[in-house]
This record gives sequence, C-alpha cells and structure tokens, in this order.
Amino acid sequence: MAELTLGLDTSGPYCGMAVFDGAQVLAARHEEMRKGQAEALMPLLEETLADAGCSYADLAALAVGTGPGNFTGIRIAVSAIRGLSLALGIPARGVTLFEALSVGAPLPILASLEAPRGALYLSQITAQRATEPLLSELPDIPAPGPGFTCVGHRSDEVAAHLGLRHAPAAFAPASAVARFSAAQSGPPDARPAPYYLRAPDAAPPRDPAPVILP
Repeated sequence: MAELTLGLDTSGPYCGMAVFDGAQVLAARHEEMRKGQAEALMPLLEETLADAGCSYADLAALAVGTGPGNFTGIRIAVSAIRGLSLALGIPARGVTLFEALSVGAPLPILASLEAPRGALYLSQITAQRATEPLLSELPDIPAPGPGFTCVGHRSDEVAAHLGLRHAPAAFAPASAVARFSAAQSGPPDARPAPYYLRAPDAAPPRDPAPVILP
C-alpha cells in the first residue's frame, strides 16, 4: 500500500477529512456543521478510513489545518492530530489555510479568508513566497499587481473590486491540507500548533473570584 496521509480540518463551520495516497484522494468527508465537531470527528474519521480501505495502522503521516479560523474548531482538529501522532508514532504537520488554498491554484494568487466583522485576511502567494497576511475591509484591499488570480472566501467580490480574475479553490480544505503536507520534503519541524491572527474573543469574568475560606 502507498504511503497514506490523513488530512483533517475543522477550522470553519464544518468537519473535513481526507485520505491521500500521494496521487489521489482515496476517501473524504466534508460535513457542514456550526457546532458538534468534537463529537462528530472520530466517528466520521473511522467511516472515512473504512471507505479508503485502510486503518489507523496503515497511515504514514498526518496533516491538520491550523487556521486562521474558528478558535474552538482549530483546537479540536489540532488536538486530535497531536493525539493520533503520539498514539501511532507517525509525524504530523500543520498546514495553514493559505497554504491549502495554494494547492492546485493558478499561481500567483491573492488568497482570501474570512475575518471578523466582515473583513478578510489576505495573502499574496507566488511560487517563491507568501506575504504575511493582511487584514482589510473589501474597499481597502490593495491591488497585488497584474497576473494574480483571486482564490478563497468572497474571491468573486475581491476580484471584481480589483479588476482581476477569480477561481474556486481546487480542493476541499482537508484534501488540500493532505496534498500540501504530502508534497513537503523532510519531517515537520515541530508539533502542529494553531495559527491565530488575532487574540481570542474570550474575556476574563467580571465577577470577583470566590473567597476560599480557611
């Protein structure tokens, strides 16, 4: 059996996974859900492995979408992949959703991802490099120059604003994560970690902490 990479992504309102053998995706799931990813993940994963005709023992590598995206969703997938990596003794690689959008895309691209309050995170990706993500409202997005294709969230709106062409993402997020990871040479540098571009929305409670009596 070819070396298999399991890709997993729950950074948005969905639960996605794919088994990639280096040439094709053998099986995949992409279930839309705004909550409940933690409960759905493992049963869906077992179904996907069964559809691919393999088991956990057949996996050679793991890959996970690290964001940016929903804080809780990102942690669910990253924690699952870290646990599987430790239990199975196989490497795991984190893949940002910008990197995932570049898979199969007509480079250079202007990759866009949803940000809070209707804004977008944007990164210019060429064959040589990717720029640091920029947070921008649609009317303020700077033009990347000629020859770019807009790919990602609201890419049609971005393209219309900038006078560029746009294209849909070539693969579902989990499939793209698995494909990107499998194409990288050498082992990953460290354990996957969430890729956050902003601080969490959670705030400390306003009520004072309870007094602990002696």
